[in-house]
Amino acid sequence: METIFSRFLAAALLGIFIENAAFERALGVNILLYAARKRENLIGIFVGVVYVTTISSALTCLTDRYFSDWEYYNILIPFIYIFIVSVVYILTLMLVWRFFPNIQKKVKKYVHLSVFNCAVLGALFIQSRIGGTFASYIGYGLGTGLGFLLAGYLLYAAEDRLNSENVPESFRGMPITMIYIGVISLALSAFWGKH
Repeated sequence: METIFSRFLAAALLGIFIENAAFERALGVNILLYAARKRENLIGIFVGVVYVTTISSALTCLTDRYFSDWEYYNILIPFIYIFIVSVVYILTLMLVWRFFPNIQKKVKKYVHLSVFNCAVLGALFIQSRIGGTFASYIGYGLGTGLGFLLAGYLLYAAEDRLNSENVPESFRGMPITMIYIGVISLALSAFWGKH
């Protein structure tokens, strides 16, 4: 018998490892590369991504449940999901402005970067197609954010080595970073058993 926690955990692990937004789907790689340059960016953006994907996944579950039988729902899904993410964005900025005015300028930069990237919308679309319970939606949203954090940390940890003198000059920067991401993606897809 499946419990709510087991569904939550299974969906979270799916989002972290098997359906990793950055390595499996290449979603949000531009934000990932920006965040991996500095530790403060890494933490700020990924706390934001975890928050936004988790809250937006919960709201997506509710809209999928109540409006999926509507005739035009599949046509309007992108607009509905963008609306959901926009509401989370606006409410977050309003709450930060109202209750935490001292940290508003610091948080504002990370909120923009963590909300407006394709990893967040990709997580909503993938979970909507998978379906499941409310717990699995929240678990997948949390897992996608944590998987994005894992990918960012792997890039952050390799940043110095990828741009060292040992790497030929023509490969430094973006070329070696893309090769590194590709190798990790291949290694993880072998681990998942995909061909």
